[in-house]
Amino acid sequence: MVMISTSMRGDCGVWQGFVGNFAQRCLQDSYTSRLVFEPAFFLLIYMKNLLLALALLAAVPAVAQTKKATTTKKTTTTKKAAAKPAAKTTTTKKTTTAAVATPAPAPVAPLTEAEANTGLKEALTTGVTKAVAFASEKDGFNLNDDIRIPFPADAQLVATTLSALPGPLGKAAVEQATNLMNRAAEVAAPAAKDIFLNAVQQLTLTDALTLVTSGNKDAATQLLRKNSEAALVAALRPSIVQSLDQVGANAAYAKLIDRYNKIPLMTPAKNNLTDYVTAQTVDGLFILLAQQEAKIRQNPAAQSTAILQRVFGKK
Repeated sequence: MVMISTSMRGDCGVWQGFVGNFAQRCLQDSYTSRLVFEPAFFLLIYMKNLLLALALLAAVPAVAQTKKATTTKKTTTTKKAAAKPAAKTTTTKKTTTAAVATPAPAPVAPLTEAEANTGLKEALTTGVTKAVAFASEKDGFNLNDDIRIPFPADAQLVATTLSALPGPLGKAAVEQATNLMNRAAEVAAPAAKDIFLNAVQQLTLTDALTLVTSGNKDAATQLLRKNSEAALVAALRPSIVQSLDQVGANAAYAKLIDRYNKIPLMTPAKNNLTDYVTAQTVDGLFILLAQQEAKIRQNPAAQSTAILQRVFGKK
């Protein structure tokens, strides 16, 4: 369209030159010539104006198209610019952890005398139950070096003398008699449970708080032993007499004493095994009880009840 409008503009220029020359010549002619050519003159003027109008009309669409193309280009550029995503800005969120104040532990009420009394008796009760259970097992006395009952000390000369002799009543017989003494203690141990528990309940604790805080790990056991040992031995003696006969310890020991007393120039030994084994059995149970009390005082896992935790737990 631009090319057409340019061509038409060139044609209009040619016509303008032609009409101008023609008009000038008409003015130079005579009056007659003007009369002849005057209509033609006006016709040429009309054609000139018509050509100019056509040229202008042809130029308008070209300008409009050019403007539209420019506008379209700008719009496309704008859309592309708009379509381009904005650079994503990553904002690092800074987390600030506020220090949380640790709440102060609630104050613990002081231990009372009544609580200490109850806690100590609970410890002794628990200790007695476990001590008797351990002692009652097979070899509970015999294979435990802490409580194993040895051959009677006042009859040690009997054991030494007979162990040096050959025959069935020699060293093997001495060892067999010793083993049977321990077996009798193991058999009688269950009967000691109720006897010990009764002694614990009757125990009077005049200063329980002092016993709880005592540096002695078996303070309560020592107090129980001091106040009750003689009564415990007397109460357990019938059970020992029965168990010594049951396992054959009395018979084995009597044979050894009889063999020893037949040796010339030897002072006769006494056959008093019952009192000795009874005293040794009670002593062994107190040793086990002391060990259990120490565990309860020192080991939280052994503090199996609320009162034990209250009395012996970490303050």
